[in-house]
Amino acid sequence: MYVVELQFECFDNTTIPAVDTAINGLMDALRYNGQVLGREFPIVMDDGVFKVRAVCPEEHSLHPKFHSVQVKACMDRLSQAKLLSPKTKLLGRDLNSEAAAEDFSPSWQVIYTTYVHTCSPLRCGETLMPIPLYRLPEPTLNGDHKAVVKWQTEWQACDELQMAGACQAEHAALHEIRDVDSDMFRRGWDLRGRIEFITKIPTFYYQYQVGGVSLEDELNRPCPKCGGEWRLDEPLHGIFHYLCEPCRLVSNLSWDFQ
Repeated sequence: MYVVELQFECFDNTTIPAVDTAINGLMDALRYNGQVLGREFPIVMDDGVFKVRAVCPEEHSLHPKFHSVQVKACMDRLSQAKLLSPKTKLLGRDLNSEAAAEDFSPSWQVIYTTYVHTCSPLRCGETLMPIPLYRLPEPTLNGDHKAVVKWQTEWQACDELQMAGACQAEHAALHEIRDVDSDMFRRGWDLRGRIEFITKIPTFYYQYQVGGVSLEDELNRPCPKCGGEWRLDEPLHGIFHYLCEPCRLVSNLSWDFQ
């Protein structure tokens, strides 16, 4: 990932509320298109220039060729706040984050995230490196990838709750990321199908697993969708111990027995 600085210059008198609305609207649109990562984008005023720092998947993530319809609309609205289109300054690589996957067509990919990841939830199946959402050949829904980003935000919130394990909400959160009949699982599963449809690449969905009666029961755990055998001889990437090709599911050996 790379740290960039966006600089917005004024071409006429303006107001702080107008600038705040215009810049935050643009940053939200860039986020929902996968061009910037994270959720907080502080705005700093420096001698009439407004500056925003953000993390991008790649050096060229903010190139106009990746802009969604929503990003283009927000760019056009900058002039209403008397702002010019932003100048982008690449500050360097973020040493604390993952590099993006190489730009090629993998043999398979997977929807996988955890509460500590800020990168794209779409991963290359061969390397498990994140694939920037703006690389998808067309939007997943409504002109951008907001549905995927929102799903990831909610999944990560549930993951953090169940990892903390300090309240009753832990059980409800675990249900959402583990059980195939939960709302979040169904929504993620549908998004997975949409991504597979537009990319023509087999796309799997990660089913989180914790708990269980015993190691023996866990090793013989069937696929939760079709009930078939799906345990692998060797785990993929040290994480996925189970894979069901027809159901497009991967899962881990219960963390209680690792």
